[in-house]
Amino acid sequence: MAAAALVVAVWAGAAVAEPITNPIAVFAGLDKITGLITSFEVPIDETHRFGSLNVRPRVCHTRPVTEPPKTTAFVEVDDNQLDGTVKRIFSGWMLAESPGLNAVEHPVYDVWLTGCRNPDEPPPEQEAAPKSDAPSDSIPENGN
Repeated sequence: MAAAALVVAVWAGAAVAEPITNPIAVFAGLDKITGLITSFEVPIDETHRFGSLNVRPRVCHTRPVTEPPKTTAFVEVDDNQLDGTVKRIFSGWMLAESPGLNAVEHPVYDVWLTGCRNPDEPPPEQEAAPKSDAPSDSIPENGN
């Protein structure tokens, strides 16, 4: 009984990091006719035209660097039809870590989320490569 209470107390006290909301969503788009992949950034609640598609992110979340990566965005994609009408072809969550899961598939264009970014935040720190104490492979100047 005491063990069960301890498990419940630990589980209830587990901290879950809040997602980080970013002002910019980063996408990649494939033009299947030319074979070109284009990367583009779209501010939240603004629309970017990619081919005949209008891509509009509503929210873009990442996790803190201390958590496993999980980048998600809620996105709406409309297709501009030849008759001048607009047809919604996608409205849902995209996952950057699984681009094939919820990417927009269109006869001519594919669009998928690659990340989120906040231009006001400093880039994450990167660890420097450890210095090696091993001797270098260079030849001494005197030839010995």
